[in-house]
Amino acid sequence: MSKLMASVSGIRGIYGESLTAEIALKYAAHFGVFSGRGKIIVGRDSRVTGLAMFNAVTAGLMSVGCDVVNIGVVSTPTVLLAVEESNAMGGISITASHNSTEWNAMKFVAENGMFLFPENASALVSSFQNEVDYVGWDKVGKLTQDDNATARHIEKILNISYLNIKDIKAKKFKVVIDSVNGAGGLISPQLLKDLGCKVIEINSEPTGIFAHTPEPLNKNLKQLEEAVKEHHADVGFATDPDVDRLAIVDEKGNCIGEEFSLLLSEKFILSKVKGDIVTNLSSSMASEDIASKFGVKVHRTKVGEINVGKLMMEINSPVGGEGNGGVICPEVHFTRDAPAGMAVILAYLAESGKTVSELSDQIPKYYFAKNKIKVDPSKLDAIMQKVPDIFSEYQFDTTDGIKILGNKFWIHIRKSGTEPIIRVYVESETSERSEQICQDAIKKLV
Repeated sequence: MSKLMASVSGIRGIYGESLTAEIALKYAAHFGVFSGRGKIIVGRDSRVTGLAMFNAVTAGLMSVGCDVVNIGVVSTPTVLLAVEESNAMGGISITASHNSTEWNAMKFVAENGMFLFPENASALVSSFQNEVDYVGWDKVGKLTQDDNATARHIEKILNISYLNIKDIKAKKFKVVIDSVNGAGGLISPQLLKDLGCKVIEINSEPTGIFAHTPEPLNKNLKQLEEAVKEHHADVGFATDPDVDRLAIVDEKGNCIGEEFSLLLSEKFILSKVKGDIVTNLSSSMASEDIASKFGVKVHRTKVGEINVGKLMMEINSPVGGEGNGGVICPEVHFTRDAPAGMAVILAYLAESGKTVSELSDQIPKYYFAKNKIKVDPSKLDAIMQKVPDIFSEYQFDTTDGIKILGNKFWIHIRKSGTEPIIRVYVESETSERSEQICQDAIKKLV
């Protein structure tokens, strides 16, 4: 039996085991009380358990007096934007993001349209121990439908001030989009068509039966690479099931790596709007190289888009995100948004007159190795406690887990907030060195 993960990142588990309709109802009810029993916006990705989860979540919210607005199968950034631009007291996105089909989850959204700030999320988690105070029959909430959230999201992207929509349309880019049968099939193709692109869709039908491993990593995007080559496309885009992470395939049919979604966006946006970059501790050193060219700084946060988005909002940063393909464009909102990232990349291509491979070649090259240690949840802390002794000769950054700072390399070791694993990320100047450092680190830890 798998274990339910209840943390500041939300509630996540394997449906029918650690996560059931009964459990979803209870946690939704807690969130409704926590949010002042006000209006709550609910959207979901395309997972086969999504409707069952939606019904349970809706029942929980209405039973504590919340009115619920159903925005249907939508991207997670669409949920966040819908909350931000409404009078709702919060939102719930029903999605397990990049996890495989058997998983589902609830991500809790604050009144400002961002995920709960860590201190508020901790208070919510603590409240889960309380008994739920359900309302009487005469105070039960109402359910309404809003079918226009995706259209409003697309419109907000098309109104980004530094995008030259006319120039993008004039290029008539040929784009292959892989939505991995997630919610992206309902927003990405339409956005691309609105940008004048000739769109080749693969895995667009939002069945929730993912055509391949849903995390948009190079190793999972062979079908997209082949489709770009077959159709002689200008670019290929891939998203995860809830459409907050973006991966790019160049015109040669090569996946350029998820880090480059953010790096290319940083370089283009900083050419339009000056300001400091915000990214997390596990993202590439290349951000510092890009920032230096524009005379700005890079601020590093804990992993997690809320940590990045919160600091971006505080310092009025024009661009930021996470190196897992998470691009944040504040003119849309302070959350990771793959469709917004697509529009930015197409604007960069249109203005530069260069290909994706030419633009990515201009970014300083560092090489990642990423792996994870799967262990019993009870052993996670014991492994983390070994790290300072094993790497005692190096300097540490303990902002989030432990980041070991070496000569032209770093190792970031941290517990995942969404799975019972320890993530080990390494970056250095060669792929061979990164892989070796990563393998050596894992051997020492286990």
